Amino acid sequence: MTLTAPSPGPAVTAGPGPAPARRAKGRRTRMRLEIALFVSPALLLFLGFVILPVVLAAVYSLYNLPPAFQWSHLADPERFIGIDNYTRALSNPEFQTAIRNTFVILIASLVVQGPIAIAVALMLNRRMRGRSVFRLLIFVPYVLAEVIAGLSWKLILSPTGAANSSLEAVGLGDLAKNWLADPEIALFTIFLILTWKYIGFAILLFLAGLQGIPDELAEAAQIDGASWWQIQRNITLPLLGPTLRIWAFLSIIGSLQVFDMVWVTVAPAVRRISTETMATYMVQQGQFAGQPGYGSAIAVILFVISLVIALVYQRFALRRDLAGAVTRGVR
Repeated sequence: MTLTAPSPGPAVTAGPGPAPARRAKGRRTRMRLEIALFVSPALLLFLGFVILPVVLAAVYSLYNLPPAFQWSHLADPERFIGIDNYTRALSNPEFQTAIRNTFVILIASLVVQGPIAIAVALMLNRRMRGRSVFRLLIFVPYVLAEVIAGLSWKLILSPTGAANSSLEAVGLGDLAKNWLADPEIALFTIFLILTWKYIGFAILLFLAGLQGIPDELAEAAQIDGASWWQIQRNITLPLLGPTLRIWAFLSIIGSLQVFDMVWVTVAPAVRRISTETMATYMVQQGQFAGQPGYGSAIAVILFVISLVIALVYQRFALRRDLAGAVTRGVR
């Protein structure tokens, strides 16, 4: 009797099954929930304290609102005036002066503070005795609150303050002035105070950028016979470009928002003539002059100017830096 082995049936391939797919989907869902959990507090704060005020200011700017504002005023068709607040602001000589003063501070900050900060940073980047002490002293004004710094300078620059008294003590009494009350020099004085206050941040920012430049490049250039100035001009400053562009962006945005120092140090009568900025004019008209709708229009104009400048600067000045910081196709 012959036994015949049964023929093998069709081969069966084991599939991955639904369990691994469900686990992968569960991991993705859990990751999205974790991201939402960590992002939602910051997103809610951003929406509540940035986006919502901007939207409300845009709505208020279309109305002629009384000082005692109520929500029912927005439903009153007689108070809706459209863009009249904007046309009034742009044709107002005081607001035009505020715009001019703001851009004078902005341009002067870039032209004056930048070169001084770079020069001091290059000096402090070299080995010298007491370098840490100088760095600390330079940064101290920046950490002071604006109100404290403004009140201090207001006392120093008063007619009987330390500045005029020091000039008289050394025989230069003819140079004594009413620094913060003379319309011809008040804006210049404010700019000097702002420079004293914020140049320490620029110096430390440039020092941080200089730390990222390899010493070997300067040493190699020295061996090739390059002078100190040639090394700074052809090696240090080009490699410091990204830091310089970031500082310029921060300086531009900060200059557009100058408020505390001007508001604290200069009297309202002088401020209206010579030192008014867009931010101080906005607060003066919206809060103290009892015109919340008009003040909201000023706020929207300031926001639009800042946004346009930021977008243009990012598009043309920061494009190289941002392009190098973004990694595409990484999963």
